[in-house]
Amino acid sequence: MRKTLLTTGLAMALLGTNLPAQAANPVWLEGKTDQRYQITVYRSESCGCCKGWIDHLRDHNFEVEDVVTEDMNAHKERLGVPPEGASCHTAVVNGKVIEGHVPAQDIKTLLAADNDIRLLTVPGMPQGGPGMDYEGAGKDAFRVWAVTESDEVGVYNEYQNY
Repeated sequence: MRKTLLTTGLAMALLGTNLPAQAANPVWLEGKTDQRYQITVYRSESCGCCKGWIDHLRDHNFEVEDVVTEDMNAHKERLGVPPEGASCHTAVVNGKVIEGHVPAQDIKTLLAADNDIRLLTVPGMPQGGPGMDYEGAGKDAFRVWAVTESDEVGVYNEYQNY
């Protein structure tokens, strides 16, 4: 029942993600802090944007353990990432799961606060987001979704004009 509520909640929330694409300057170093965290990132060997996201984390003083794996789905299942919230890489930091191209600023904000959020996710691979901000890339609007311990789903942050 709990899994059904989560899947239904995230699927319903994602129906509203058709935000218009915006063009502006990247902001992925704004909000950079000296706070350091250890983070484990699971990714496939061939994924270039995963490497870009890891570079983004390092730019924000994360100490990254880069785990290359052939079975990403096994890690996603083990860590409770719903299929509707999936992206190309999965990470764990201080017991929180981070899925996809979540900006480091949002991860640090999450870790600095007392909350019951167990997962932040940016489903899919929005162009222009951290790790997807290669030269010539568009800038898709996207949302960072939060999933709580009780599987409530809500918007954690939104990026439209960056």
